[in-house]
Amino acid sequence: MKRQQANRRPVIATLAVVIAVLALCCVAAIVVLLPKMRATETTSGPTTADQRSATLTIAYSPEKTALVKDLAATFNARKLRTPDRQAMSVELVEMTPEEMVTQALSGQPAFQALTPDSSLWLDQLNRRWAQSQTQAEPGAIAPRLVGEPVRYAVTPIVIAAWADAARSLGWPDQPVGWSTLQTRAQQDPSFKWSHPSTAHASGLLATLAEFYAGAGVQRGLTAELAQDPRTAAFVSAVEKTVRYYGEGEMAVIQRAATDGPKYLDAFVVSEQLVVAFNTGAFGQPPADLIALYPSEGTLWADHPLALLETAEITANQRRTFQALREFLAEPAAQTKILNAGYRPADLNIPLDSPGSPLTAANGVNPAEPQTTLQLPTPDVVSVVQNVWALTKRKTNVFLVVDTSGSMRGEKLSNAQAALRTFLAQIPSDQERVGLVEFNSGVTNIIELDTLASNRAVLTDAIDTLEAGGNTALLDAVRTAYSRLQRQADLDRINAIVAMTDGRENASAVSLRQLTAEIQAGNQDVPVVIFCVAYGSDADYELLQSLADASGGQVRQGTTETIRDLYKILSSYF
Repeated sequence: MKRQQANRRPVIATLAVVIAVLALCCVAAIVVLLPKMRATETTSGPTTADQRSATLTIAYSPEKTALVKDLAATFNARKLRTPDRQAMSVELVEMTPEEMVTQALSGQPAFQALTPDSSLWLDQLNRRWAQSQTQAEPGAIAPRLVGEPVRYAVTPIVIAAWADAARSLGWPDQPVGWSTLQTRAQQDPSFKWSHPSTAHASGLLATLAEFYAGAGVQRGLTAELAQDPRTAAFVSAVEKTVRYYGEGEMAVIQRAATDGPKYLDAFVVSEQLVVAFNTGAFGQPPADLIALYPSEGTLWADHPLALLETAEITANQRRTFQALREFLAEPAAQTKILNAGYRPADLNIPLDSPGSPLTAANGVNPAEPQTTLQLPTPDVVSVVQNVWALTKRKTNVFLVVDTSGSMRGEKLSNAQAALRTFLAQIPSDQERVGLVEFNSGVTNIIELDTLASNRAVLTDAIDTLEAGGNTALLDAVRTAYSRLQRQADLDRINAIVAMTDGRENASAVSLRQLTAEIQAGNQDVPVVIFCVAYGSDADYELLQSLADASGGQVRQGTTETIRDLYKILSSYF
């Protein structure tokens, strides 16, 4: 018995040592894991590794892609470092200003700084951010999401016109303004001009300039002046001559590069894009563009750079932002900006410097504009947008919808979502919308009416669409076109948005016959046709023929992009 007990003592001792070692390991593991657990539970900002990051991600608007990439590459090549030896660098993400605002307000942006085309977007962002926060004390300063911006490049908003069209407007001997466009378009129905909707900076800045012209002032536009009946009457008269609106100046300039003078006679863009166009940035120019500076005055796209003031921004990212600010102010960077067709923020750099593209040969005049208008306060801008919605040219638009058998399943459900998006993006109940559904024939027609009367009817029809049968696209387009011709409404934009995913195989009318009817009818009542080629099986050439006959355009859509495409198309109305 004693021998058995003696034999157990080493075993027990060994077990005790093992248990002790295991206990120590467990304690060590707990000690190591606890900080990580606590960090996960209590921290929503950067991880420990990220807290020293000096990489600054900047969202930039697409019209200045080449310039921003050049500036970022030059800055990064300097290989600057923070005091704790972290490499300062700039990364870029292209994004529309509207997307910048949406992401910033979401609380999870993919960037720490942003450079849209106009301070209008920063004002809107700060305003919406302040509205989303807890009600502040009376008289307290509203919270801001973006810090004080730096402006490194500016460019005036101009009316771009083909050289022949510019001469017909009186250039270069006479001043050209908004009234000139109105008069010309009224006297010559074939004259086509346009500006983007106020959802885009160039469109909103142009509209603000129209309100200034209508009010007869150059500074201090107020809500009262913007709502004055005389101002509204002037703006309404100008806007009623717009051929149609659009999604932004980049889309317009690219279309002008493709289609040339047959597209539009004149359109609103920034001066820099006129320079880029004439110097071949979009390919060989089909003709020369001339920048016309509105005689009543114009506003500027000021291309601000601002930092998001969030808890996630690291001290080193702030250092990178400050270093970038200093770099952009340097003469070398400002010269790059001038050479890209912008006007540098540094007024010490002459616009006629050697190599400057701001020349008459490139369609611009560095001595213009003679009159610069003052950017109104955010509250006044909001009033102008609301008044513009009432004074803008209204629309008669038919949605022509394919419900043939090939649309079954995901295609149809995504198309329905896209159509709902289109309606939702047209807030004014005064717009007139109709619908023509087709498969083996025209199967359903919702007659044109104001959205005040038929928004619910259209929504119900969209919700109950079913797929089956063949594809009578041409008959459906003809049905919508005939109804718009019978309306004979010259005060409104008349349009068709036609979508198909397949090839025409069931119509009574031929393509040749229909395009001839469109070309003849458009002499009296212009109807523009926007075609959506939904998927790779759609007959793109047929759709292009319909668009060309009407002065419209074709867009390619997929199940993933169809909703965004209809959202874009809604901006034309």
